[in-house]
Amino acid sequence: MYSLTLDASPRFHVSGGKHSASYATDGSLMNPLEAFYAALAGCAGVYAKKACKELGVSAEGIAIHCKPFAGPGGPLTLARFKTEVSFPGHFSAEQRARVLESVSECAVKQIVAGGADIGFSVAEARLCA
Repeated sequence: MYSLTLDASPRFHVSGGKHSASYATDGSLMNPLEAFYAALAGCAGVYAKKACKELGVSAEGIAIHCKPFAGPGGPLTLARFKTEVSFPGHFSAEQRARVLESVSECAVKQIVAGGADIGFSVAEARLCA
C-alpha cells in the first residue's frame, strides 16, 4: 500500500512499505509524471545490471539516457520513449546485444507497452468510529 498526507507545502512524500519517494508541485523535486519517466529509466538500469551479472561482467561505465516524446495530445500522451545505452570499450558485441535485449524487457515498460487493462477507482475513505 502507498500513502501520503498533504500539508500546505508544495512537497509531499509517498510511503510504500519500507521505502518512500518525495515529489513537489513547484519544480523543486520531480512531479509524479517525471517520476514515471524516471521509473522507466531506472528499470532500464535494473535490467542492464541483471544482464551484466548473468554475463559475469561489471556494469560499471554503462550510461543510459532516456527521453520521452509527447504524442499528438500533448505532454500527457506518451507517444514514444527512447532509451540509448552506451557501453565501455571492453564490452563485446555479444555482451552489448544481451544487455540491450535485457533492457528491452524492463517490467515497467512491459506494463505500459502491453496497454494494461487496469481498473482505477477513487473513493472517499470510510472512517471507523
